[in-house]
Amino acid sequence: MNNRQLTTNGTGRLGRLTPLGSPPLRKPPGGFARRARANLGAGRLQKTLSALTAIGAAGLAFEIYLEHYKASFGDKWMWTPIVLSPPLAAAGAAGVFSERAARTALPLLSALYCLDGVVGAITHIRGVRNKPGGFREPLYNLVMGPPLLAPGSLILVGGFGLAAPLTGREI
Repeated sequence: MNNRQLTTNGTGRLGRLTPLGSPPLRKPPGGFARRARANLGAGRLQKTLSALTAIGAAGLAFEIYLEHYKASFGDKWMWTPIVLSPPLAAAGAAGVFSERAARTALPLLSALYCLDGVVGAITHIRGVRNKPGGFREPLYNLVMGPPLLAPGSLILVGGFGLAAPLTGREI
């Protein structure tokens, strides 16, 4: 076989071709954890941050839709996170498989998502302020009004996408 042999990697399944006479390739103990630690220590998190962005945007889209549906989509700005979440989730998923997508589409959509979170924070503060009693009735209005910290989750997920192109790609 041209100076190569098939190895079983100790599992009984055929593995990689190795040079004749060399020991079989074996997965080091704790391989995934060790590789993850090495990637983290070297600042290589692009795939991980892209995946977190995709998963976070998809989950937030569903949750935001339910909350804004309860509020009858009373403000046109309530639609923006619903519209931005699917493209951001797609860009995050693409960033897992393509470095080019992680460096182009993902940061662009993530910046829009962060900006939408800032707009959401402003509109939620206005929403609490406009309720009867405003901030003078915090117990009622902060519980029954729009959640003040919810738009921060858009900023956080968008921040993952903005950070992805600044890091190296995992090995």
